[in-house]
Amino acid sequence: MPLVALVMHPAAMLYESAIAAEVFGVDRSDLSPDGQWYDLVASTADGTPHRWLPDLPTVPYARLTDADTVVVSSTDDLDGEQDPALSRALVAAHERGTRIASLCTGAFVLAAAGLLDGRTATTHWMHADALAHRYPNVDVRADVLYTDEEDVLTSAGKTAALDLCIHLVRNDFGAVAANGIARRLVVPGHRRGGQAQFITPPAEPRTQDGLGPTLEWARGRLDQPLTVGDLAARAGLSTRQLARRMHAELQTGPLDWLHHQRIARAQELLERTDASIDQIAHSCGMGTATTLRRHFQRAVGVSPTTYRSTFRLR
Repeated sequence: MPLVALVMHPAAMLYESAIAAEVFGVDRSDLSPDGQWYDLVASTADGTPHRWLPDLPTVPYARLTDADTVVVSSTDDLDGEQDPALSRALVAAHERGTRIASLCTGAFVLAAAGLLDGRTATTHWMHADALAHRYPNVDVRADVLYTDEEDVLTSAGKTAALDLCIHLVRNDFGAVAANGIARRLVVPGHRRGGQAQFITPPAEPRTQDGLGPTLEWARGRLDQPLTVGDLAARAGLSTRQLARRMHAELQTGPLDWLHHQRIARAQELLERTDASIDQIAHSCGMGTATTLRRHFQRAVGVSPTTYRSTFRLR
């Protein structure tokens, strides 16, 4: 099981800590392609259990090198001196190859350890200027939800921490698992960070008596050449009315929704079946393997073959 260590430093904040505990600390192995999920431990300076997570196994900072992923909770003390032992432990874990992620203002903890030097990072927009001023070697982006440089990741404020955690699940276990946990937490399966992501279907309409039946009808016909006019006719709306409704209920337009659904269908078929790329291209309405590869690479960031080798259900 991948081991995740949640750093509960003295200034840790409850909300982001709870998000990480919910995503990584609850057994959802039924969503995983190989039946695995995460083992979660807390980490404090001396290994004493944290008052918010008294029943969670706890290790001292020095044991962060044992983890596959270290998640640093947000901090409410941006001006205080960081514990040198924590900085040393984070650097040692990173040098060992551990993936390091920060939630919200936890970016200040990573920056103090020097792990963000020369990297792109984000934090809560209210504190982005302070992070950039205090750590001029960090390329601070205040306009993204999260950043991913593979071995070091950061999230923006508050609920963006959940976006980053689900992004980690997507990287580790695939789109099906990420979509599954998003549904259980009743949140959209994907919100873009600052780069091409492994995308999943957009949020569903709020009410089934709205666009829900029309979109379900469309999902059952993704292998056909659907148009915006087809969707509008099915919904009994004009194309302009459909566009307004979809932007209001889904925060996306009809063409973007169709494109995302086709890519998501391709992801699921790559994960769940042995179908060829040509067959998948036809099943998701992309026509040819060449077209699928082009759109898939642009949307997901890797080729369909690479995606399949990473997330193929066993």
